Amino acid sequence: MQKEKSFDVAVIGGGMITEMQILPSLYHLQRLQRINEISVCALNTPPLKRLAENEELKKAFPGQTFRSYPDIHKGAADKNFPDLKNEVIAALEPRQIVFVALPDQMHYETIKFALQHDQHVISVKPLTLSYEQAQEIEQLAYEKGLFVGTEYHKRFDDRVGIARLKYRNGDLGEFRVGYATLIEPWYYRDSNFQNWCTVENSDMFSYIGCHYVDQVHMITGLLPVRVSVYGTREKYPNGNEGFLWTNARVIWENGASLTVINGMGYPNVGPGGNSQGLWMFTQGENDGGLIFHDDQYRGLKHSYITKGDHPGDTYYNEPSPDYFKLIERGGEGLTPVGYGYRSIEGLVQGVHRVDDDALEQRQKTIKIIDEEGILATPANSSFNELVVEAGRMSIMNNGREVEIEYGNKPGVHFKEYRSD
Repeated sequence: MQKEKSFDVAVIGGGMITEMQILPSLYHLQRLQRINEISVCALNTPPLKRLAENEELKKAFPGQTFRSYPDIHKGAADKNFPDLKNEVIAALEPRQIVFVALPDQMHYETIKFALQHDQHVISVKPLTLSYEQAQEIEQLAYEKGLFVGTEYHKRFDDRVGIARLKYRNGDLGEFRVGYATLIEPWYYRDSNFQNWCTVENSDMFSYIGCHYVDQVHMITGLLPVRVSVYGTREKYPNGNEGFLWTNARVIWENGASLTVINGMGYPNVGPGGNSQGLWMFTQGENDGGLIFHDDQYRGLKHSYITKGDHPGDTYYNEPSPDYFKLIERGGEGLTPVGYGYRSIEGLVQGVHRVDDDALEQRQKTIKIIDEEGILATPANSSFNELVVEAGRMSIMNNGREVEIEYGNKPGVHFKEYRSD
């Protein structure tokens, strides 16, 4: 029998995604007694202090807090603690939750360390930057009976769920060509992105375009087989160079094509938080089909008398209620709603489903979750790592097309063209 328990959670990373989605979601799950103590570990104290002093979070979750590493009451603001995350993970009791919210290139080593110390893992996307690393994580987690899930929150957007059922029922025909975009705000250039999302580490397609590759698979069940990514190199304010604009083309196993455009350039004064959406054109025997998700504007129009001091705050605003919002639902404080919360709730529930004193039972449940294909696990979503790996090869070679091979030894290689 599965033994129900509550888990301590150690969040590794105190940046933007922790502040806007992860921590408030975990606070609510703590309120529901689904998790116990929350710790947040960062490189230094300033981001932790910002989290602790966030007025919206204090209003939404009165009396709730987290344990900070380094301690915001003792650590000097100008001192870094690069090894502290490993100390925090190692100090956890076995089979708790490590939530990895670090830059892309730091996922692998932290996830592996957590698994070696018998911890369940939830990670922001992408899981790793290579298929080989994802497979190593899958094998290690299964051997130990530990849950590993990637937080592709658009899987919990009801639009995707509706399209998935309709497509797989045959009501939409076959995917033929599509277009997706997510352009992040200009102020991201001034954020910590300029320290890690650099040419040698990552790019905007790897960071955010993977959401849409994952969505198309989630809807259709198709696998991507060829990738080409062109990136525009620009300098951040601190002088580091990054691929701040990317244009990708992903070819699927049925010959369909998806174009994905990403960047850091949505106007700070724009009325939405970013520019994003998905268009998929399909065909049947006698007519065409269409999936269109307007993920930016959801019919809300506000004009405020005052505005906040966040770089993206504006007087006129067209907010989205769907990703993540804190609202009144009765009781103390505020309640998180949206697919951003549902995703984290679902992944924590995945840990609850898996955890059992018997290794054999944990492994059995891991296989069931893999086969369901709703929660992104290394076994059912490692095509994403193949796409990211192929995309990195392509973008570093001026958009050269890269093929993905599946079968016994999945991998990526440059497409070869005949001369005749």
